[in-house]
Amino acid sequence: MYYCHACQTELHFKHKPSRKDECPNCGMQLHCCLNCRFYASGMHNDCQETQADWVADKDRANFCDYFVFRESKSTPKEKTGGNNARLQFESLFKK
Repeated sequence: MYYCHACQTELHFKHKPSRKDECPNCGMQLHCCLNCRFYASGMHNDCQETQADWVADKDRANFCDYFVFRESKSTPKEKTGGNNARLQFESLFKK
């Protein structure tokens, strides 16, 4: 089963999602790092694929040739919790 990283809507595909495909429920772009099985927050380039190019916006569509849609309902942010820790750390130094 495939799920949108943003709204967790179950998705069904007849083909591999293209760069222009969007979630029918929330409209988020599907061919993005947060929907890829290689996404891993904290790794080099936040990606387990060592040959993939760096992508700045992980939730936006990109041209990565290594994209493989992940098959889990939990989002990468929920698995690592690293994003929340980073925000808490940065808030310590704000004036």
